[in-house]
Amino acid sequence: MSDIRHDWRRAEIGALFDQPFNDLIFQAQTVHRRYFDPNSVQVSTLLSIKTGACPEDCKYCPQSNRYDTGLESEQLMEVERVLERARAAKAVGATRFCMGAAWRSPKQRDMGSVLAMVEGVRELGMETCMTLGMLTAGQARQLADAGLDYYNHNLDTSPEYYGEIITTRVYQDRLDTLRHVRDAGMKVCCGGIVGMGENAADRVGLLRQLANLPAHPESVPINQLVRIEGTPLADSEDLDPFEFIRTIAVARILMPASHVRLSAGREAMNEQMQSLAFLAGANSIFYGEKLLTTANPPANEDLALFAKLGIEPEPVHPRRPDLNSDRFAPTRIAPG
Repeated sequence: MSDIRHDWRRAEIGALFDQPFNDLIFQAQTVHRRYFDPNSVQVSTLLSIKTGACPEDCKYCPQSNRYDTGLESEQLMEVERVLERARAAKAVGATRFCMGAAWRSPKQRDMGSVLAMVEGVRELGMETCMTLGMLTAGQARQLADAGLDYYNHNLDTSPEYYGEIITTRVYQDRLDTLRHVRDAGMKVCCGGIVGMGENAADRVGLLRQLANLPAHPESVPINQLVRIEGTPLADSEDLDPFEFIRTIAVARILMPASHVRLSAGREAMNEQMQSLAFLAGANSIFYGEKLLTTANPPANEDLALFAKLGIEPEPVHPRRPDLNSDRFAPTRIAPG
């Protein structure tokens, strides 16, 4: 039977989490090797192209205008400044350039600059990714026509826990944006955050929601909460590192052909924990010293770890043809 499934049940996913740790890691690594080079990691760089003053109330986010985190707001960057940063990222080995704006959704007056950024980065020979908040179907088509490869829009947590983290939009809003992205022919980058006070059942629920989408996200970032002073989650308890690694491993098993990204929170992980995450099936990282507004390991440290492990950065893949939007049914929250 094919590993690619979209009908995972909670009990099945819970049983994966509950396996002895060594058995889970072995299963995840076995699945990983069927789809990927085990010694290759995709490398992305993330740039905040518009920082702060976001009207949303995401409890983890220092860019919300509802929290006093000391973050200074910045307007949308000029196109040439963004392209300068993209050239620098390419020079140190990044193959995908991701651009994020702290918006609830982009205003049409800003779309011209955003589209020019996409076109300019593509001309450098890099893959492109953006995260701009919620999209209409028309905005998704504009981005696709400009050549955007990936759109990032995380689900953050399970449907059941979502209301504890965000109240300014509902879960279905996020799923609707994912549907617009798919219908426009772009690839999806979609994952979540762990360590926000959720329980084990919520981690099961998040991964189930991702794995049961009509098509698996091509990139699945698994973020560990970065606790920012001034946000409501600043005093959250640390997630057990083994629980984080289990989440990576289960994501790999559920979505075997997706890149699983070791994402935010990596600054707090030692080399051994990161290495274990790669063994569990993570094969993508953000590269560079900053993720939007939070710290990330310096590039030279990543290169040193890669050298110790015998890992090589993954090359840019040839452009894939557009997806056939007719095969994707409207996305809805999966029943329990």
